[in-house]
Amino acid sequence: MKASKTCTAIYPGSFDPVTFGHIDIIKTASKMFAKIFVAIASNTNKEPLFEAQVRLKFLQSAVRSLPNVEVELFGGLIVDYARKKSAQAMIRGIRAVSDFDYEFQMALANRKLEPEINTVFIMPSEEHFYLSSKLIKEIAQFGGDVSRFVPPNVARGLREIITK
Repeated sequence: MKASKTCTAIYPGSFDPVTFGHIDIIKTASKMFAKIFVAIASNTNKEPLFEAQVRLKFLQSAVRSLPNVEVELFGGLIVDYARKKSAQAMIRGIRAVSDFDYEFQMALANRKLEPEINTVFIMPSEEHFYLSSKLIKEIAQFGGDVSRFVPPNVARGLREIITK
């Protein structure tokens, strides 16, 4: 897809932890949009494994080679954050039909809240299609090697937090 080098996009999520699938989506989006804000939810209803500041550092390290990508924490409604950043698009990763159902509902709700922000669904490459943060945490909790699925600093962080 040819880049819209005038558009700003938001890629929101909990990223707990960030996986190579997330990074794959960010790299794809960075070729499509002039500016990407990766927005880490700091007030998620989920019980995060990693504190928001740790997730921020993990993601900043993972995307430092992408000059048009910034990583920030946000709280509240994502459409409010998107307005603040003057974003025209919201990026959502999608892996399977089950993802699509949830993401479609979210996209429609966001469209009702802010009709000027369009949702763009991006699939990760086949190599990372099956990855999810939940899967990575489960593998780590049972002592499995997650180094093929996450950046090295995330794999170290998982080992440290799981062995406590």
